[in-house]
Amino acid sequence: MCSSDLSIPRHKTSARDYLEFLAAWLKKPKQTASVVPSSRYLARLMVRDIDPTDGRVLELGGGTGVFTRAILGTGLPAEKLEVVEINPAFARGLRRHFPGVSILEVFAQNVSESAAGDAGDYQLVVSGLPLLAMDASLHSAILTEAFKMLKPGASFIQFTYSPRCPVKPETLDQLGLVATRVGRTVRNFPPAHVFRIRRKDA
Repeated sequence: MCSSDLSIPRHKTSARDYLEFLAAWLKKPKQTASVVPSSRYLARLMVRDIDPTDGRVLELGGGTGVFTRAILGTGLPAEKLEVVEINPAFARGLRRHFPGVSILEVFAQNVSESAAGDAGDYQLVVSGLPLLAMDASLHSAILTEAFKMLKPGASFIQFTYSPRCPVKPETLDQLGLVATRVGRTVRNFPPAHVFRIRRKDA
């Protein structure tokens, strides 16, 4: 398991990244949720549990690639990473910047139909999805699919702009899951909280 002070390659968010994010937000504000990309400080919190020698990693909601870059910065081979991004413009950018990574233009709740790995092959799901903008039924569908792909004991990592987990307690209970807040950074706009969601028996 990587330490929390792992070195992540620095990447200055470009004007193009900001413009792409703003355009996506203006077009579909609920799907994008923020007008700016996440910071590298948030990215560090999101990827700190990745073991580059372990199984595959699935990223949900790749955006402009802030988390993607951080995931690869842990030393995980590009062929072990798959990124789900439904926005065509973002998906094109991800393919341009990360040619060795598989970019899947599918809905997160259907990812197993397109994923290269099998159920139980994945060590971590890193989610940049705007769960606060989604309803409980979609939360349930996304988490059910994610935990189908994850190894026993593996985690779903989610960030949110609220100090509370974006998934309701009753939804977690129905799925046999538990959420724990594992980090917070004010060096993001807006400030963000990071939650780890795991099976109760993990």
